[in-house]
Amino acid sequence: MKEIQQKILAFRDERDWKKYHNEKDLAISISLEANELLENFQWRTSEEAISESRQNIKEEMADILIYLVQLADKLEIDLEEEVSNKLVKNAIKYPVKKSEERVK
Repeated sequence: MKEIQQKILAFRDERDWKKYHNEKDLAISISLEANELLENFQWRTSEEAISESRQNIKEEMADILIYLVQLADKLEIDLEEEVSNKLVKNAIKYPVKKSEERVK
């Protein structure tokens, strides 16, 4: 993850775009890109969307990650650490045993 983060930030910095990126606009951009991802699935089954729009789905997912990495950088948040922390929290909230019971 660190390598891709470095590539994203280097791309931004080479173009001197950081000065235009504030927290609000980056958060809005994440939401807009997520909606563009969702648009691929509108009025289709998952299977149809994937077979018809796979490339666009991949590109929208990449756009979301690019903006998320830039927002994390702006807010000085270590995404890897936060994901690890959230997984621990989720493991407590949603234990495997509880999931297994629902399936039965």
